[in-house]
Amino acid sequence: MTEFPKNFLWGGATAANQVEGGYNEGGKGLSVTDITTAGSLTKPRYLTYTLDGKKGKVAGMFASSFPTGAKGKIFPDEYYPNHKAVDFYHHYKEDIKLFAEMGFKVYRMSIAWSRIFPNGEEAEPNKEGIEFYRNVFKELRKYNIEPLVTISHYEDPLYLAQKYHDWQDRRMIGDYVRYATTLFKEYKGLVKYWLTFNEINSTIAFLEFMGNNITDEDVQKAYQKLHYQFVASARAVKAAHAIDPEYVVGCMIAGSVSYPGTPDPKDILENRHAWEKNAFYCGDVQCKGEYPTFAHRLWNEHNVKLDITEQDRKDLKEGTVDMYTFSYYSTSLVTTHKIDEKMKGNFTSGQKNPYLKYSQWGWSTDPTGLQYYLEVIYDRYHLPIMVVENGLGAVDKVEDGAIHDHYRIDYLRQHIEAMKKAIGNGVDLRGYTTWGCIDLISAGTGQMSKRYGFIYVDRDDSGEGSLKRIPKDSFYWYKKVIDTNGEDLGE
Repeated sequence: MTEFPKNFLWGGATAANQVEGGYNEGGKGLSVTDITTAGSLTKPRYLTYTLDGKKGKVAGMFASSFPTGAKGKIFPDEYYPNHKAVDFYHHYKEDIKLFAEMGFKVYRMSIAWSRIFPNGEEAEPNKEGIEFYRNVFKELRKYNIEPLVTISHYEDPLYLAQKYHDWQDRRMIGDYVRYATTLFKEYKGLVKYWLTFNEINSTIAFLEFMGNNITDEDVQKAYQKLHYQFVASARAVKAAHAIDPEYVVGCMIAGSVSYPGTPDPKDILENRHAWEKNAFYCGDVQCKGEYPTFAHRLWNEHNVKLDITEQDRKDLKEGTVDMYTFSYYSTSLVTTHKIDEKMKGNFTSGQKNPYLKYSQWGWSTDPTGLQYYLEVIYDRYHLPIMVVENGLGAVDKVEDGAIHDHYRIDYLRQHIEAMKKAIGNGVDLRGYTTWGCIDLISAGTGQMSKRYGFIYVDRDDSGEGSLKRIPKDSFYWYKKVIDTNGEDLGE
């Protein structure tokens, strides 16, 4: 029988901007997320700004959405859910104790860049920010929980994002590497596992949602941003290994799994090209250290001309990652034919798969897709793998002080079984951190009602609530899963 490895890293994952709060405490500067309003399933999130003395707002998550000359600004008549989030900033000891009660071996978290360097380019780091994360890591170590730290998780300082137009300037590389190097030095001995950029391929994925409005300039900016981030990641990997050879640094890819919509050979080829763009493009550069041959096809489709130097190529080759990590939630279909029934949901588009069930937010449940992705990726890169995001966003109801989230247990059980099958087929899978192990602010919609956690947080979509923590049924189920190293998956 297939078993999980004895030292398998079971745990959960969050991001600083979605749990921390304390956006203006402890010397923290503003990040792009701090000027992002709440949205919903049908309403986008907006970035708020001032231009020519007038208030403005634009749909999006990145500073690249700003009109020319706009400056991000917070307005008192807008609601910014990430300002307080679930207040991990003041509740981290309580939350980590709950993680320990579940038996976590690892906790994936991110660091807010603007908490370390408020504007992103100060001569010295913010001491209060440094000490906050040092205390978090010490608290984790107290319970023998391994930190897995994402250096950049949609958390660019607002000042830098505006100055360099969302990574459209080479100088951003130096600021990122100096920030990452500061972390590597400050937390040596406390942190072993690092991830350079969260879902780095999302820059390409967001192009898909622009539809027919996409321009060659949009594509040029997306691929240029990615190139500068690839170089920044590679230089960070080299810096990490120089500071501590024991550091393990990984990439983090949004696991994009698609199938051909029909047996038409054109759909088969279209799907192949979708995999190349959405999964292999970033993975090849970060794991193999060079651009794949199909990159030229992607660039030529939109006349992309990268600013790339010989030193960049050298850095990419020398700064390949030590492990491959990814997020996985759902799958999609790719077709060249007219679509009869489309998916409806945030960050979803295209043809609906008649063989799968869909969540309220339009995401399919497809554990087989996880097994498929694991086997394809391991065969391509032969690197240790971690699944660092996976979970079900759903509306939870409190009934007599309890939350009976059997639907979440069912979702996770199926995906754990799929991981076990992949391990049986030879995949070197080292860890699994479910997304939003404690309820948090949804990145896509800014809602609290789209809940993922094992731990319920009393807060609603308008920011009201006591912030009281309540373990759900899934909390006790996951504790049993960890206790048995994935053997007992029953409720």
